[in-house]
Amino acid sequence: MRFAEPGACADAIIERVGRRILLALPLGLGKANHVANALFDRAAGDPRIELEILTALTLEKPRSGPELERRLLDPIVERLFGDYPDLAYATALRQGRLPRNVKITEFYFRPGGWLDIGPAQRAYTSLNYTHVSAEILRRGINVLAQLVAKRETADSTRFSLSCNPDVTLDILPGLEARRVSGTPVAIVGQVNRELPFMTGEAEVPAERFDYVLESEHCEFKLFAPPRQAVSLADYAAGLRVASMVKDGGTLQIGIGSIGDAIAYGLILRHQHPDTFRAVLSALSGPEPLQESSLELSPFIRGLYGASEMLVDGFIDLYRAGVLKRRVYDDPALQYRIDEGSAIPQDAGAHGPVMHAAFFLGSEDLYRTLRELADAGSEDVWMTAVSFTNSLRGNEKLKRAQRRHARFVNNAMLATLLGDVVSDGLEDGKIVSGVGGQHDFVVQAHELDEARAIIVLNSTFESGREQLSNIRWSYPHVTIPRHLRDVIVTEYGVADVRGKSDRDCIAAMMALADVCFQPELLAAAKRAGKIEAEFTIPEVARRNRPEWLAAALAPFRAEGLFAEYPFGTDLTPIEQRLARGLTRLKQWSTRKPQLALQATLALLSARATASDAEALFRLDLARPTTLKNRLYRALVLHALHTVESEQRP
Repeated sequence: MRFAEPGACADAIIERVGRRILLALPLGLGKANHVANALFDRAAGDPRIELEILTALTLEKPRSGPELERRLLDPIVERLFGDYPDLAYATALRQGRLPRNVKITEFYFRPGGWLDIGPAQRAYTSLNYTHVSAEILRRGINVLAQLVAKRETADSTRFSLSCNPDVTLDILPGLEARRVSGTPVAIVGQVNRELPFMTGEAEVPAERFDYVLESEHCEFKLFAPPRQAVSLADYAAGLRVASMVKDGGTLQIGIGSIGDAIAYGLILRHQHPDTFRAVLSALSGPEPLQESSLELSPFIRGLYGASEMLVDGFIDLYRAGVLKRRVYDDPALQYRIDEGSAIPQDAGAHGPVMHAAFFLGSEDLYRTLRELADAGSEDVWMTAVSFTNSLRGNEKLKRAQRRHARFVNNAMLATLLGDVVSDGLEDGKIVSGVGGQHDFVVQAHELDEARAIIVLNSTFESGREQLSNIRWSYPHVTIPRHLRDVIVTEYGVADVRGKSDRDCIAAMMALADVCFQPELLAAAKRAGKIEAEFTIPEVARRNRPEWLAAALAPFRAEGLFAEYPFGTDLTPIEQRLARGLTRLKQWSTRKPQLALQATLALLSARATASDAEALFRLDLARPTTLKNRLYRALVLHALHTVESEQRP
């Protein structure tokens, strides 16, 4: 049944399943926003309705804070997310006005987005990604609502689960079994013409849906966050990861700046291997580069992507000719091809170079996928998360396809004993969620010649102080130390799989910033986990940002390691202002520091010709109030300070 109005669709759902609605919405991009909002409105207006929403990664437009931040961010949000419909349940939850008859349960948060929202923290459910479908079915969901792409021909209408076949493919059989048994269920699609029509397992016939919402009034621009800036620490870690990826192997990477840094490192290795080798040599410091243990050559066979998330970095690798190793549905054929045999003429298949369960990224990612879909390409194959994140089900085939797998994931913290902290804090609050990280780490231990690589920056700023991301211990753990494998920071690589606790500590110590090494070593010695006479190697005592900047300075002078290596939706002026306001925010965490910088600003801040557009963008070109004059001086001082520090 087709609907052009969300309210009518919601009424039909309630008529079918009754007033107790357990609604499953996909993770991230694939939520049917208008359907969800219409059901929320019905529940908000009728206390007899019980609505429970089970979902993850609720997307929200960025919210600005202080006044200068608002002046910068609000026009960007309007430009990039202007017609994206806010999810009513998220707004109500954030504002503390969620109706008593509505419950929201998420298994993965937008990182940091719900830290201080008590009801969200209390309702969070910790699940491995591969266990989500079973839990959703166990809870008895009776409504599934998803954003879909549509394709019509003279003979038929078909839909694609597009960005989110991940959990949907795994729960559809269970929902249909309930329907056959007489239990009322509603499977709902909301059409969005901006979604690429992904074929293969993501393509489903029209009869799979009970209701379809389709109207120009319900169309909206896909949520497309701009790509993040890549720091020198990100680059250094990404280059180290790139030297561990085997040609002819398999790759999984995550979203964000570290994922972009890894993609950049792989492309640099492929296109400019001599430069890649020179950069790694610079990062090794006085020690000679151990070339025999590294992967330094261009990609001849290329890589195959097997990832829960299709991120922008995979598209960059695809364009650069790195993501090109095809996989096939016949294990014997796969082994023969990977050993160098030619593809038989009668193979009858054009294998994909990428399997993924969901996608979320920039507008460039969506545009590229639409172009590939319109051209009939099957290079990118969207499928269920049970396929990407697990060896269960056709294990022989997956082992054949996932040769030399490198599963790379980000973390917040790691301990000297190899525990990894990725999703929560010591007080029990959840920052994000375990998602698929545990799935991939386990998979790496089960596959031959596979590695689980955890990447993190060695330090982070918390308010007024710099803290270490390498700790002796931490009360919360995402990946326990019995699953430790490879851990990477900007300062090095710790291969700790199968190592003793003592050797793990020694390797992890070399990843830490030099400022924190003494206290870390002291803690390990107090615990009797490392010998009293152990000293930190001289090479690890260089681990400080100044050394890293100096090591990479000659390459930055040649144009490498740009802040946005693959482009960004931010204008050059917005990029510049973002850097300056970030520094101003750092100053503002300490009142004496802010007062000092304000004094220096008033004494020294003089606008150059290049500053005019930046000041105009913040409405500070001609300030008439004392407050705006101070803002103008502080902004100029912050911009000039950052730029003087960034000169190679």
